[in-house]
Amino acid sequence: MMNDKLVFLGLLYFIQGIPYGLQSSLLPVYLRGAGHSLTNISLTKILYFPWVLKVFWAPLVDRTGTKRCWLVGTVAGLALTCLVSATISPDVQYIGVAGSLLAMNLLASVQDIAADGAAVRLLRGQGELGLGNTVQVVGYKAGSVFAGGGLLAVIDVAGWGWMFTLLACVYGGVALFVWGAPVLDGESQRGQGEGRRGSKDVMQPWKVWRKLLSVPGTPWTMFYVLTYKLGEQGAVTMFPLFLLDHHMTARELGLWNGVVAMAFSICGSSIGGFLLSQYSIGLLMRRVFMMRTVSMVFQSSLLIVLEPSVLMKGMAVLSLSLQHFIAGLITTLTFTTMMNCTQRAEESIQATHYSFLATLEVLGKLSFSALAGGMVDTVGFPIAFILFLFLTSSSALHVWRATETGILKEQLKEQPQ
Repeated sequence: MMNDKLVFLGLLYFIQGIPYGLQSSLLPVYLRGAGHSLTNISLTKILYFPWVLKVFWAPLVDRTGTKRCWLVGTVAGLALTCLVSATISPDVQYIGVAGSLLAMNLLASVQDIAADGAAVRLLRGQGELGLGNTVQVVGYKAGSVFAGGGLLAVIDVAGWGWMFTLLACVYGGVALFVWGAPVLDGESQRGQGEGRRGSKDVMQPWKVWRKLLSVPGTPWTMFYVLTYKLGEQGAVTMFPLFLLDHHMTARELGLWNGVVAMAFSICGSSIGGFLLSQYSIGLLMRRVFMMRTVSMVFQSSLLIVLEPSVLMKGMAVLSLSLQHFIAGLITTLTFTTMMNCTQRAEESIQATHYSFLATLEVLGKLSFSALAGGMVDTVGFPIAFILFLFLTSSSALHVWRATETGILKEQLKEQPQ
């Protein structure tokens, strides 16, 4: 039964990662090769906005219908969207591509709410929760690798239309699988009871928001999740495009940035979970954020090399690998910090509190990613990366101060049980 749950959740999070891989890794390289400006490419990050707004429609998904219906409906909608996308010519129909990606992000954000709700109901006990969270991270990143790396490596040969036809088949197959999945049997009765109990809170939203903001540690955590990825996100978005302009082909980027680097990210996330069982989260955050700052200095120094060479290509691959490994570590530590903060809230608002922090986390990453391309177009790569480095260093200082005098001080001393 446990294996059935893990397979079910793994497939859901795998297909949930596909739109992110398309937009973060495949689309920028493809559009740059088609002659689009960095400003236009960065503005596609705005299409992630449904993930920022999902907190507003989460109660609707949680209290109406069943998780099976929401999952089948959204995944089938993703399949239809891919079929429509297969008929678009991205070289000349920029608005059409943007519309398709917006629809995919909207459907995937609704699927995320339903998938998380299903996971909460399916997973019982610390052992199942640990395995389920591992499947969530690995499944999502594997879907991103499949779309952003694997498909990018073959798109020049197979073409845009074939690629989206393949994705439509993948989504269609998963929709059929979810429709018949026995792990969701019996959820209807439980969902109806919970919906009646939660209706009173829906009628008093401002009282809920006041409770959210009064949870100890929430103001610090809000600022942290909004800012901790700013510099990193700018570099992650722009450095591959610098390599495309000067050192690598689109196919090489698909391999090294879409597959190898993401594999390092998955390793970082997995190792982060192991380290949390051995060391305090405050100690880990202080050290890992300093490592990220050093890694950013190394990557920024590569921008002065414009002539292609084997050595430069090797240094770029090393930089990408380190960057994604550390980013994976920090993501695991961050979501653990968010969970620690949420556990201080009343049980009746814990799910809403965590969803609120997760929305801020997405908003912080997307807002800066959307501006990074225009910044590089305006001031150039070197000046832009100096700003990215400054933001990364500021985030490390923010965490360090929290371990000395703030919310992470007690957690610096605590050892895992």
